[in-house]
Amino acid sequence: MTKVMLDYTKSILERVSFDPALFYKELQKAIRSLLPYEMEQLKVWLLNFTKEKPELKPCLEVIK
Repeated sequence: MTKVMLDYTKSILERVSFDPALFYKELQKAIRSLLPYEMEQLKVWLLNFTKEKPELKPCLEVIK
């Protein structure tokens, strides 16, 4: 069940990545709903995902 939630979160973040404000909002929702070890996996994914999207880098401050 937990992998499903993490995969769902990733898909939502991918879909809203065109808008940094919306991306930030969805990232905050993810932080509230994911378990600590899932957050670690999400952090790794986010670092890789935002390499090519510098406009999203400021949003990562919420996970640090």
